[in-house]
Amino acid sequence: QVQLVESGGGLVQAGGSLRLSCAASGIFFTINDVGWYRQFPGKQREVIATIQNGDGARYLDAVKGRFTISANNNKNIVSLQLDSLKPEDTAVYYCHLGGSLGIEGRMERYEYWGQGIQVTVSA
Repeated sequence: QVQLVESGGGLVQAGGSLRLSCAASGIFFTINDVGWYRQFPGKQREVIATIQNGDGARYLDAVKGRFTISANNNKNIVSLQLDSLKPEDTAVYYCHLGGSLGIEGRMERYEYWGQGIQVTVSA
């Protein structure tokens, strides 16, 4: 059973930092892409940072220069460093993992989400 467990959220003052981590277990396929998303109350989840095989890290403009995504070689541990936090960064943050496995001559796509972790930035 694939599980993604997030850690590191919490309450921080504006201008502070947090580091989110996501550890995946039970992986039975090749991980192709990892990322972090966030969701504001009443809004759709938005992508904020991703790493794809053969590509560098990409960021939402609103977090560029403040957030840094990283992953180990296997991409089963993904982190997000959040610096210079602002009150408008307050949201639930989710890690995401996507991969593929060849089954009977076709590639099956798999996607999994972490449980979500609250980040609250006070003014």
